[in-house]
Amino acid sequence: MTVLQPKNQDDMLSFETEFSKEYVDYEFAVEAMEKRVSDIVNNQAKELLWFLEHPPIYTSGTSTKPEDLLEPRFPVYKTGRGGELTYHGPGQRVVYVMLNLDKRGRKDIRRFVFDLEQWLINSLSEFGVLAERREGRVGLWVDMFKAGKGLRGQESKIAAIGVRVRRWVTYHGVAINLNPDLSHFGGIVPCGISNHGVTSLKELGCDIRMDNLDQALCHHASLIFDKEV
Repeated sequence: MTVLQPKNQDDMLSFETEFSKEYVDYEFAVEAMEKRVSDIVNNQAKELLWFLEHPPIYTSGTSTKPEDLLEPRFPVYKTGRGGELTYHGPGQRVVYVMLNLDKRGRKDIRRFVFDLEQWLINSLSEFGVLAERREGRVGLWVDMFKAGKGLRGQESKIAAIGVRVRRWVTYHGVAINLNPDLSHFGGIVPCGISNHGVTSLKELGCDIRMDNLDQALCHHASLIFDKEV
């Protein structure tokens, strides 16, 4: 695995960070997460935030409805994370979050998901993007009318969240659309929601690089997650 550290990374984080320079096969990533989670449970490894991109793939969560696979343009991988169908591919920053909620005194999965959402909300605000929660909808959403990119009432997903927990150690995590090919989402009903769209930082007019996004994510991860230890 090629590891690239971002500039100004804080060496005092309670968790480790890894940055994969090359695309990571999804099945390999799941196997690597399973191994890391086992090591964290057994106190043989530190907690980890793993930053990566996948080659194009659809992943199917535990709540997936078969009819939401409209056109299998890419391989479909059944995974144990929560949630429904989603797309991963180049231009999308995936962060797999492996934290020990027991050690952190936070054995509360809903609170953990809330913290993941707040982490992304705070990070995206660095670029002038207002990402918001929506009752009954997983992930984070942008009001496209307020953003000057759509009609009144039009909302699009900017980030997806899907997690799994084993012996109070989390894995899987989040996916933020930096500049993926948004047409690739057309082969599925993303996360089972057909009446709203998908957007990206690029579509919203944010001309930033992946390392800019990574630096914001690292900074806000330390503020959200390190306050728990």
